[in-house]
Amino acid sequence: MGNNLRQIIALGGGFSMEPENPALDLYVLEQARTPRPKVCFLPTATGDADRYIVSFYTAFSRYDCRPAHLTLFARTPDQRSLLLQQHVIYVGGGNTKSMLAVWRDWGLAEILQETWDAGVVLAGISAGAICWFEQGITDSLAGKLSVLDCLAFLTGSCCPHYDSEPERRPAFNEFLLHGEISPGYAIDDGAALHFRNGDVVRVVASRPHAKAYRLEVINGIVAEEPLQTHYIGRP
Repeated sequence: MGNNLRQIIALGGGFSMEPENPALDLYVLEQARTPRPKVCFLPTATGDADRYIVSFYTAFSRYDCRPAHLTLFARTPDQRSLLLQQHVIYVGGGNTKSMLAVWRDWGLAEILQETWDAGVVLAGISAGAICWFEQGITDSLAGKLSVLDCLAFLTGSCCPHYDSEPERRPAFNEFLLHGEISPGYAIDDGAALHFRNGDVVRVVASRPHAKAYRLEVINGIVAEEPLQTHYIGRP
């Protein structure tokens, strides 16, 4: 499948957050570099919510692609066969902890690794953004934000909704200072990190002021580096 270039796009936006702004979703489809790419939606983090699946088809039926979806809470097809036929796998938001538990029980983590190695573009929003990293900052548990071990396809950590949820920045700083999370990335709503073979190659944004950041502790202080961002939204 594809040219075996391993790509992951961690999204801070997309059809479920920006239904009138297709910039990030179209960017993801473009990375497949094939006419009418096949794109499969994984809505596991919402328990395969019907409304979320309908929203996906409503959005992607407008694009030059072939949409499909994979359910794990109804009768489930042969996952490996379905996913290896795709050009893009797009993971939705929701409860990351529950999503990963279900995936691991189904053996889906190993299948996703295989698709990634085969050149399928992996992408996702919120839960679907942080799941690819070693760790993510999540609100899966009620109350304070927490650190969650994820799939570790990418090194480091990730925090979405960095500009829209005021508790995110101080939580990330605190986790870093206490050694509870590895250095990593934060994503504003409307920004996206594009990785190729494990490295960030581009940051794009569907909103003029959206950014992504690299965070680490240097000499006991959290250093937050804004990454160069390319605005791809409407002129």
